[in-house]
Amino acid sequence: MARILIAEDDANLRMLLTMRLKGRYEVVAASDGDAALKRYEEGGIDLIITDLMMPGTDGYALVESIRSLGHSTPVIMLTAKDGITDKGRGFAVGTDDYMTKPVNFEELTWRIDALLRRSRIANEGRITIGDVVVDKQSFTVTRGDEVYELPTKEFQLLYLLLSYPGKIFTKENILDSVWGYSSESDEYTVRTHINRLRNKFEKFPEFEIATIRGVGYKAVINK
Repeated sequence: MARILIAEDDANLRMLLTMRLKGRYEVVAASDGDAALKRYEEGGIDLIITDLMMPGTDGYALVESIRSLGHSTPVIMLTAKDGITDKGRGFAVGTDDYMTKPVNFEELTWRIDALLRRSRIANEGRITIGDVVVDKQSFTVTRGDEVYELPTKEFQLLYLLLSYPGKIFTKENILDSVWGYSSESDEYTVRTHINRLRNKFEKFPEFEIATIRGVGYKAVINK
């Protein structure tokens, strides 16, 4: 069970967050940023939910301290502020996600699960879908005795799509993420690589790459 650290100075909200998340996750609560940082340094925390405005060490400073330690633990920042400047600063210091109060708890769990999944994929360097294993270390896709060693860009494209199943990536998103902002590659390059991946894995029942007409592509996991 994932262990989540909650940093919230409002006692009522802290208790409510703990009660709503407990059972689905192991929850540790702290009443301010200083206490949260101390508990975090003891280890074993998989994700942090922090309020922005707290006495002493606020949410910004808490995230900055954690990132300065070289840690990539996912962080969701909660705040009553909805300004773009505040959100921009939050992302700039290393926040992974941002929610405005009052909190929708169903949406919060969706976001927590998505961040935990991304964190696990990043740490393990592999994606497992049924019998398929996509390994970032070897640039291979394995299914039983079948092993496909992919060219770099094909692998990066497949890994990107499978890391976020159901998420639609525009051609521009893909070009920036896989080829880089300064690349001279174009939409034809993306389409060519998508077709190559489809040809290689068209007989894999575990996943498929769907075209969203006029928008882009997404990975679909077949359950």
